Amino acid sequence: MSRENAIQIETGSDNVYADLGYDRAAEMQRKSQLAAEIARVIEERQLTQTAAAELLGIDQAKVSRITRGQFRGVSESKLLELVTRLGHDVKIVVGPVRRRAGRIELRFA
Repeated sequence: MSRENAIQIETGSDNVYADLGYDRAAEMQRKSQLAAEIARVIEERQLTQTAAAELLGIDQAKVSRITRGQFRGVSESKLLELVTRLGHDVKIVVGPVRRRAGRIELRFA
């Protein structure tokens, strides 16, 4: 392969949305993590989308979209609520930050 045709590899950050230049990259990453956890629990419990929808209090089409990572139009708050309906506790800790803007971080136990 000649140098002209060489493939360039760029190391990304830990946030693909930031790497792609999205304005609300941190929020999108958190929402994708929450949607992935919702999908994981639904699969782990072997729930049908209909059963999951009933448990979550949303329609089956929305369950389908969320579990496929299509969470646009679903607030972070709503995703947190859905996680709690699946039996997870959500803990929000606010603490001081020095010399930089604060951040929001999700951890799954």
